[in-house]
Amino acid sequence: MERTDPSSWPRPIWHHPWKMYRVTSGHLGCVGSIAFDPSNKWFCTGSADRTIKIWDVATGKLQLTLTGHTGQIRGLAISSRHTYMYSAGDDREVKCWDLTQTSIPRISIVLHLRQRTTFRSSTFREGNFYTIFAQQNTIVNAMTVNGEGVMVTGGDNGSLWFWDWKSGHNFQQSQTIAQPGSLDGEAGIYALSYDVTGTRLVTCGADKTIKMWKQDEHATPETHPLNFSAPKDIRRF
Repeated sequence: MERTDPSSWPRPIWHHPWKMYRVTSGHLGCVGSIAFDPSNKWFCTGSADRTIKIWDVATGKLQLTLTGHTGQIRGLAISSRHTYMYSAGDDREVKCWDLTQTSIPRISIVLHLRQRTTFRSSTFREGNFYTIFAQQNTIVNAMTVNGEGVMVTGGDNGSLWFWDWKSGHNFQQSQTIAQPGSLDGEAGIYALSYDVTGTRLVTCGADKTIKMWKQDEHATPETHPLNFSAPKDIRRF
């Protein structure tokens, strides 16, 4: 581990701040997974209510509800080549849905209760950390990055932090509020994703809602100045 001169730390670029513009309800349980259709016309969410819901990106309106899982939905993925959507849940099943025939899943795979599954991941060529993002002071449940280099992290306490990922600069901190009828502790963010263009952000939470965010187009570097100072003690691992 070696120390790095703070003057050599990369400078962040200015990014538009983000603002919430829509709150959508429909699930009866916390929402913990999300995936966008490659056409960017719709996205799907999975919930503890054991349903998958498909929403219109432009309007935020519910298009379809899929049932079939008997446990909380934990993961969703959409094929970029076929009209297939995949879901995985606490019921130990992976389902493949043909979206041209939405009444029943095309394939259901039941995982063996005692089978051990392992995954192997590759490392960076040099195997070194690039930087560490810290100080959100809560459990971080989800993160995503768009093509402009804006990384977003969602916390268990409902905090939503926006970063310039190359420099590690945190340029915005937002706090989601649990919707009426929810407990104060149900503001947590469980899943989030940008749309295909990277100009919309969707967060899913413990309060059963789906929140949509976009850049504040009226913001400028003058109204939202970039306040950045390089870390005083930088170490390369």
